[in-house]
Amino acid sequence: MMIGISTYCLLEEPLPVALDRLSAMTTLIEVMDEGPHFVDDPGLFASYSGDFVLHAPYHGINVASLFESIRRASVEVMTDCFAVAAEIGAAVVLHPGYFAWEQERGQADRQFRKSLDELKEAAEESSVTFWFENMGDMHFFNLRTPEDLGLIDGSGFTLDTGHANLNHCLAGFLDKGFVHMHLHDNDGRRDTHSPVGEGTIDFRAVMAAQQRERATAVIEVRTLDGVMKSLRALESL
Repeated sequence: MMIGISTYCLLEEPLPVALDRLSAMTTLIEVMDEGPHFVDDPGLFASYSGDFVLHAPYHGINVASLFESIRRASVEVMTDCFAVAAEIGAAVVLHPGYFAWEQERGQADRQFRKSLDELKEAAEESSVTFWFENMGDMHFFNLRTPEDLGLIDGSGFTLDTGHANLNHCLAGFLDKGFVHMHLHDNDGRRDTHSPVGEGTIDFRAVMAAQQRERATAVIEVRTLDGVMKSLRALESL
C-alpha cells in the first residue's frame, strides 16, 4: 500500500505547485486545507488522477466549544469542507475540539456530541467519510489517549503517530482500530513533525499495525527533504 504525503511539507508553495510536485511522488495526497492551502476551488483537482484526503481547517475551530455560536460556526466550517471533499471524492480529517477548564469537561463533552450528530448528518448528506485525529500533549484537548476513543462514538479514527508519542501511548493506540495514519517522529517531548527515524518512535511496530488494519497513511513532516528522508527510512524497514 503506497504511503501518501501531506501538503504540510510545502505550505510555503501555492497549492497548485504543491499538488504538482507531490503527485509526481505519490498517488495519495492529504491537503492541509487552511492557510496558504485553503481549498476554495475544487476544480483545481480535476487534472489529477490520484486520491485525496482533506485535513479540515483547525485554527480557531472548536466543535466542543461551550459558546454555542462558536460551536455552530465550527460545525459550519466543517460542513463547508465536506462539500468541497464531496466534489473531489476525498475523505476528511477533523480535530476533536477542546475545553478551557477542567471543570467544564462534562459540558464540553455534551457540546462535542451535539456537533458529532450534526457532522454525521452533514457527512451523510454529502456522502463524505470523516475521521477524527488524536491530539498531542496540549492540556484540555480531546482525544489524547486510547481511553478517550469512546468520545467519538465509533466514528473513523486517524492515528497520528507523533501526537501519540507525546502522550506516551502510541502502543495502546496501535492495538486499536484506525483507518488512516499521520506519520511523523519526535523525541517524546516536542511536536516537531520530524522525519521518520529522527525521533524515538518504533516505526516497525507502526507499519506492522498499518498493514494489519489496511489503513491509508501519509507522511506529515515539515519539509520536502524530510519527506524524502522518511520515505527512505520506511523503505529500509
